[in-house]
Amino acid sequence: MKHSRIRNSLFIVLLLIISSSLFGQKLEPKKRIPEPDTTITSKIMGKDYQLYISFPRNYSTKDTIKYPVLYLLDGWNSFPILKSIRETLDIDKELEDVIIVGVSSGLDAISFNINRSYDYTPSKDTAWARQLEKDGAKHYHLDYNLVKGKIQSGGAEKFLRCLTSEIIPYVETHYKTTNDRGISGFSLAGLFTAWCFVNTKGIFTRFGINSPSLWWNNKETLTQAESFFNKNKILDIPLTKVFISVGEKEGPKMVPVMEKFSALLQSRDYKNVSVTTHQFFGEDHSTVERHNLKRTIAVLYSKKK
Repeated sequence: MKHSRIRNSLFIVLLLIISSSLFGQKLEPKKRIPEPDTTITSKIMGKDYQLYISFPRNYSTKDTIKYPVLYLLDGWNSFPILKSIRETLDIDKELEDVIIVGVSSGLDAISFNINRSYDYTPSKDTAWARQLEKDGAKHYHLDYNLVKGKIQSGGAEKFLRCLTSEIIPYVETHYKTTNDRGISGFSLAGLFTAWCFVNTKGIFTRFGINSPSLWWNNKETLTQAESFFNKNKILDIPLTKVFISVGEKEGPKMVPVMEKFSALLQSRDYKNVSVTTHQFFGEDHSTVERHNLKRTIAVLYSKKK
């Protein structure tokens, strides 16, 4: 009996060793990269743009219903977050039906950051670009010489032409859309969205200007906006909604310029422009994006009650 118990114990130990060998192998994590719905090759920019698309639940090619479109910049990074938020809010039917189109160029962190640095900035800043290359090389553990000279800036005007004459026409040709277009961006993309408000008349009717990098190149877009608002006592544009936000802990580089832009716009009291602003308490640049994406879509596309 004693020998039997010993044999059983040895068998169990052996079984545990074999099981540990079989099931204890370390597995490589799966890559969780969002797959674009389509890719457009831009002749204007000379590179590809990936479009990530989320449709309203009732979207169907069998009816004639058309929908507004929100163009979300930094789609590779931001689209999965907003798609998840929209699906949650849709459970209680809190939002208008809207097509969300995430737009960006680059399928990895390095190419994504190189492309957005050019696309979303309205002027050249060589010193900033060289510093970003050094910081990026350190962050991604790269030889600085591999990225030296790769980051450029000042492509906003060119990218706007790409957006309005290539990307938007593609979307409006292939999907059931109205001419009610929104645009939303964060950080440098927030800078571009603010710049679009000043430099596009009626192309977009909803703006999500989140943690905008209005410090860019000695606050030139903020200066341009001040001049624009002072010159235009009336804006001849369709009814427009604007949401502007920043994290309370984003610091003196971000918070004051967001407040100044908001104050300038609100001081004009344009009859056809609705402005909502918000500071997210306790949030900094690394934590605020999910919060301002949720508030952006809630403010810009909440159902009328």
